[in-house]
Amino acid sequence: MAEKEVFLTLGGLKKLEEELEYLKSVKRREVAERIKEAIGFGDLSENSEYEDAKNEQAFIEGRILALEKTLRHARVIDTQELPDNVVSLGSKVTVKDVDSGEEMTYEIVGSLEADPAEMKISVQSPVGKALLGREVGSLVEIQVPDGTLRYQILNVSK
Repeated sequence: MAEKEVFLTLGGLKKLEEELEYLKSVKRREVAERIKEAIGFGDLSENSEYEDAKNEQAFIEGRILALEKTLRHARVIDTQELPDNVVSLGSKVTVKDVDSGEEMTYEIVGSLEADPAEMKISVQSPVGKALLGREVGSLVEIQVPDGTLRYQILNVSK
């Protein structure tokens, strides 16, 4: 079975690489130390510190494997190669809600980088899909669970 490509911005790639390095170099060592200490407490069958440390170790190793797999299949999108006035992965898009007049700026990112609190929306989200490929000045209608959003694209930057 062919693995699916994972689209990332350069910033998203660096963030994943940093997390992987941190897990391998710092967290692995910390958990190994916790396991060593817990073993020193004696009977492992009733040792909650040992169980907690082993569970954390399993979580960390699973996350390391997932990150390595993601990075193997990562495709970094070079935003400099894309037209300036067209929304693409890696674009920062300023839109105006036609109904409320509110202006917002979103960064269009891959699904692994999405973070609504930081206004980073996935290309797979309804808003991301609707904005993708559109030009400055376009009026975009987006079906969302609460109804229809109507955005005008004011600016696109890389």
